[in-house]
Amino acid sequence: MTTSAPLLPIDSARVIFDGFRTSPVLDHAEGLDLDPVDGSLWCGGEAGQLYRIDLATSSIELIDQNPGGFILGLRFSGDRKVFWLDAVRRQVRRLAVGTGQGPEVVVDETVGGRPLVYPNALDITAEGVVYFSDSDGDAETGGGGIYRISADDSSELWCAGPFHFANGVAISPDGQWLYVAESASRAVCRVAILPDGSAGAIERIWTLGNRVPDGLAFGPDGRLYTACYYPSVILRLESDGGVTTIYEDPIGHTLSNPTNLIFTGTDALVANLGRWHITTIDMQAALT
Repeated sequence: MTTSAPLLPIDSARVIFDGFRTSPVLDHAEGLDLDPVDGSLWCGGEAGQLYRIDLATSSIELIDQNPGGFILGLRFSGDRKVFWLDAVRRQVRRLAVGTGQGPEVVVDETVGGRPLVYPNALDITAEGVVYFSDSDGDAETGGGGIYRISADDSSELWCAGPFHFANGVAISPDGQWLYVAESASRAVCRVAILPDGSAGAIERIWTLGNRVPDGLAFGPDGRLYTACYYPSVILRLESDGGVTTIYEDPIGHTLSNPTNLIFTGTDALVANLGRWHITTIDMQAALT
């Protein structure tokens, strides 16, 4: 692991949406993504909520709620379908935005007879193929796996691991790799997406010391970034196995137990499970 002082100053981050006193309240978002048509920000809540946030007007609306659920990963497909994972209900859910249709359950508790444990994070290819992590295992004992949902909605266990609490996932820009954050072992690995669509071997590339990786995202510079749940820090994972600290909030206030992150231009939008807001970070100086 390479250690460094943060590249970005503390004032590079600010709260872009504060949902503490809104109606409804933003209930500890974890997953987030932008609607590819109108640019609104969508995220989930810890009581099964699906939110839409208009950043221009600082307004929020409740689109759906699955009572008793807990929403983790959320992503849009290119055809404006939003997918999200409910860790309590052990479901993959989907909404075709703008069609007037209601949410539907794509995966419900099991895949191929194998029970899901803790569906956590997902990413989607340009062709509409979904990869999602199922979290299990600790630092010593592996578990969980990566599942795949094809464009025809058929689902399968894609990579059995074992992983040490597979969390955030990110598909490489060339579509040849799936990167996986292993929170329990504080590491990030990758799995080759072979030409026939099957999974290659697990390659563990980065170890992060006492930093706990959660979400993963590729930036506009083509490099891989991770938001660490603890401490509140954004890291860049270098191709040589090194790690660069990009931003850190030493008091965990503006950036507070960050989970998933996405890029819009040279800014990163980050969900904070520890509070009720969305953070934006001006990443321009780190992307050069």
